[in-house]
Amino acid sequence: MAFVQAIVRAYERYGVDPCAALAEAQIAPHELADPAARVTAAQFELLSGFAMQQLDDEALGWFRRRLPWGSYGMLCRASLGAPDLGVAIKRWCRHLRLLTDDIGLDLSVADGLATVSITEHRPLGDFREFCLVSNLRFLHGYACWAIDSRVSLNAAAFPFEAPPHREAYPLMFGGSLRFGADKASYSFDPRYLALPLRRDEASLRTMLRRALPLTVLQYRRDRLLGQRVRELLRSRTAEAATAEALATLLNLSSRTLHRQLMEEGVSLQALKDEIRHETAADQLRRTDRPIKQIALAVGFRNEKSFSRAFRAWTGVAPGTFRRQGLPLRN
Repeated sequence: MAFVQAIVRAYERYGVDPCAALAEAQIAPHELADPAARVTAAQFELLSGFAMQQLDDEALGWFRRRLPWGSYGMLCRASLGAPDLGVAIKRWCRHLRLLTDDIGLDLSVADGLATVSITEHRPLGDFREFCLVSNLRFLHGYACWAIDSRVSLNAAAFPFEAPPHREAYPLMFGGSLRFGADKASYSFDPRYLALPLRRDEASLRTMLRRALPLTVLQYRRDRLLGQRVRELLRSRTAEAATAEALATLLNLSSRTLHRQLMEEGVSLQALKDEIRHETAADQLRRTDRPIKQIALAVGFRNEKSFSRAFRAWTGVAPGTFRRQGLPLRN
């Protein structure tokens, strides 16, 4: 409801009655005073779209000047011809400066993370939270759509104290959340930046007819999910022992994890076997640990079951593999 209240403040700024917009979204005026009230994603889409057109301001009162209807569509179009996501995001940040100088968006890569951050060039007042959250979500939603993949976030930060409705933030951003930061930002795996854009002008026109769901709903699939699962299985083996635990680390349900991996053409069990194979082969080559200890370390109950699986992976028994110094076979 806090974001609905922010849209109502935009109406107040322009001296326009918000009743028609609230009615369009089936939001009763008395609900505005209830801090515990909630709206659905569909209601918020209807309200935002109606307000942006009625007020002719896609910024909904955030900035000193209006962003006329179609401004964010222009940002989408200006970024569409980029060869990869990294270039597309940089174009978005650069072209936003043509629309407003009240805020600036920047992309940086350091310490193994890509970070999109917002610099505030003037006080945003009562619109601050809604403005910062929306601009982060607009770019994130577009980025996911452009490469047809969820860009899973490692962390998001906000330069204000945690609001009463902080429970909504994991739904919008995922990853770890920090309030009271210096800037609004989110960080993600920089490998997403190298993914090519998968959309054309025709698909852009279709998306712009219903663009707002991209700003309030998480994108469905993650094209780097298989790689992220592999990394967790390698680096956090104990914590990622079950599908449920692994899904929790990825901010997914176990059902969604299995479904998205299936869409990538791989199963969780196949990834687990791949990492077991890789780890076992490495230990056989580089250490003199007993085979029984290696079997237990990679998750087998006994040496016999490990040997059977290893033979299926490589065509030879673990002892033979060790003696012959064979390379890892995929």
